Amino acid sequence: MAIFFSNLSEALRITSPIFLMLVLGVVLKRLQIINTAFVDTGSKLVFNLTLPAMLFLSIINADLNISDHATILGFAVAANFACWLVLMFIARYSPYPFATTSVVVQGAFRANTGIIGIALMANAYGEAGIAASAFYVAAITLLYNVLAVISLTPRGSQQNTGTMIKTLGKNPLILTILAASCLTILDLPMPEVVLISGQYFADMTLPLALLCTGASLDFKQLRSTPTPALIATLSRLIIVPFIIVTSAIVLGFRDAALGLIFFMSASPTAAASYIMAKAMKADDRLAANIIAITTLFFAFTISAGLAWLRSWGFA
Repeated sequence: MAIFFSNLSEALRITSPIFLMLVLGVVLKRLQIINTAFVDTGSKLVFNLTLPAMLFLSIINADLNISDHATILGFAVAANFACWLVLMFIARYSPYPFATTSVVVQGAFRANTGIIGIALMANAYGEAGIAASAFYVAAITLLYNVLAVISLTPRGSQQNTGTMIKTLGKNPLILTILAASCLTILDLPMPEVVLISGQYFADMTLPLALLCTGASLDFKQLRSTPTPALIATLSRLIIVPFIIVTSAIVLGFRDAALGLIFFMSASPTAAASYIMAKAMKADDRLAANIIAITTLFFAFTISAGLAWLRSWGFA
């Protein structure tokens, strides 16, 4: 038990700075130091410029062999896809309408890997953690977007495959990671001025992203949180990560590889799930509630999970 609490203390060292930054975002929004316009602009800046810059520099500066990540990526895609299939199967027998169940499914499988997951890896493993996260985020971003469209499209409706492919093809994270991977494979040098300027943007990423994420949360509806939101929260923070991480342990993943799988699979629901639900005319209010609740509690579930993994010598 003493070992568990020692590991829990270490886990809280990793998760608490992220949680405090999210809380700071909430407080600054309440004090009107930052507003909705700032959050919208900051979020666009992170998604289109600073996060791509951080991932790009992490890949080209790290001594990484892309083939070394193939096993992890293959497992991640297969495990997340399998969990989605199970969720979709269960949703078919739900008493709730499609607009509700589809949002629950998306909230349960779509983790915030691009911000929270990377931030956790950065705190736990430094620059190497960020670089390792890049390939994972690229693969899972592709998968999440495809599965989200399928999940939110009513049965019998036509899915606009062309639009989905076009959207994925313009995703700056995917394009940046592909470009950095090509440069790494070809071993092409980058001008120093580009590296220095890019680092300025990269250093902005996590503080700005976490502040904007916190400020965008709306906890007004938590007192009347419907059962579907609680089901999605339980699935996102406990059930899905438990299934994925247990499978990874059985297959022999350990240390940093298992840490990557754990942090990414146990992160709260991605903010993009609200945008997708709204665009697909699903229950966007429920989507917002799921994001808020999972973000409120993820630090506790991840800290406990990490402490357990380290107590048993897995991560």
